[in-house]
Formats: sequence, structure tokens, C-alpha cells
Amino acid sequence: MERQVVLVNPTGLHARPASIFVAEANKFQSEVYVEAKGKRVNAKSILGLLTLALGKGTPLTIITSGTDEEQALNALCELVENGIGESTSIQEK
Repeated sequence: MERQVVLVNPTGLHARPASIFVAEANKFQSEVYVEAKGKRVNAKSILGLLTLALGKGTPLTIITSGTDEEQALNALCELVENGIGESTSIQEK
């Protein structure tokens, strides 16, 4: 399963949001990947996510495969759409 979402948090996928994303991905048994900028990385690896250097407004595709793939996809998409624990209302400079 896969779905495209857009990063809405002001700082993009830096260390703290990436660690939150990885922690959420690791709650599921399914394999989870993130694809952006022509690269696909294991979403259960913070190092992999950080190498993508994704900023605000970047579209990314979350890909899940396994016994709980639908739950994993829904949880991770919701996390991204809600700003990964960061406010989405900060004014841009």
C-alpha cells in the first residue's frame, strides 16, 4: 500500500520529527519505506530518513507492506498530516 502526503511542519523532517516518525513506524510489523526526491529509504531508520533532507512542503510517498500495512499507512500519514508533533501555524520568515 502507498499514499502520498506533504510535509506541513515548518522545519521539515529534521532530527526530532524524524525520530518521532521512526518510533511510530517501529510500532508496526510491516515494512515501511519513504520515497521522495527519487530515493526510497527504510522508514524505520532515522539515518535513512535524515539523508532525504526533506523540507516543508515536500511531497513524500509512504509505502507499507505486511500484516498490518493498512494500520501503519494510516497512522504514519495522519502523523505527517498533523505536523509530526510540531505546530503547523508558525509563520514563515
